[in-house]
Amino acid sequence: MAFLKEPIPGTSRKKVTVIMPAYNAAETLKETYERIPKEYVDEIILVDDASHDDTYVKATELGIVCLKHRHNLGYGGNQKTCYTEALRRGAEVIVMIHPDGQYDPAFLGPIIKPILEGKADIVLGSRMLNRKKALEGGMPLYKFISNIFLTTAENLVLGKRLSEYHTGYRAYSRHFFESVPFMRNSDDFVFDTEILVQAVHFGMRIEEIPVTTHYFKEASSVNFKHSVIYGLKTLVTLMKYSFHRFRILSCRLFLP
Repeated sequence: MAFLKEPIPGTSRKKVTVIMPAYNAAETLKETYERIPKEYVDEIILVDDASHDDTYVKATELGIVCLKHRHNLGYGGNQKTCYTEALRRGAEVIVMIHPDGQYDPAFLGPIIKPILEGKADIVLGSRMLNRKKALEGGMPLYKFISNIFLTTAENLVLGKRLSEYHTGYRAYSRHFFESVPFMRNSDDFVFDTEILVQAVHFGMRIEEIPVTTHYFKEASSVNFKHSVIYGLKTLVTLMKYSFHRFRILSCRLFLP
């Protein structure tokens, strides 16, 4: 589906593609799709990771470019398919919007602007630039605390001052994916951490904008057990990066 796109004032015109990694998102997909500011978008691509509901049917009914995995590959594996398909179709800016409605699509304009202006290779929609709003949006307390802990550790290891590394609302330039070996990353949730550590390692320019979120029953969310596993894998990724950086042990995630 093609949209009547209006360029953001003061920016270059590039193909902007929204990707939606989906799993059992039939109940929330339509509302999320309708809230996407279409004036900034050239194309929307959804990848259904072998859902048990009719996510794929709902997506095709909306006119979204839709792919479906025969088997569940995991969150990271889903993103790999999303990005490679977007790149294949000529995307120059790629924005990830979850179809569960947890992240507000209304921030699409601000999140792509630094990339269109040539100021950033990746822009993160941060929930933690305003921590009070993160809690008001329903972020579970254990996630709030673990986010702060992991982000502190990541900033110390990576030498950055980001407010958070764990948002699912992100925009990337085509140059980013052509420079970072993201296909080597995990197929599970730690993909999000690995690609940001790679961003730092390969000298990508990172910016943040504040976004709001809304946690509710239908929104997909990692439970406490999987959050602990994700946290441990994040720390392991930082260890791998440190070993590679100081030439103790090479890691393929950080090889050109």
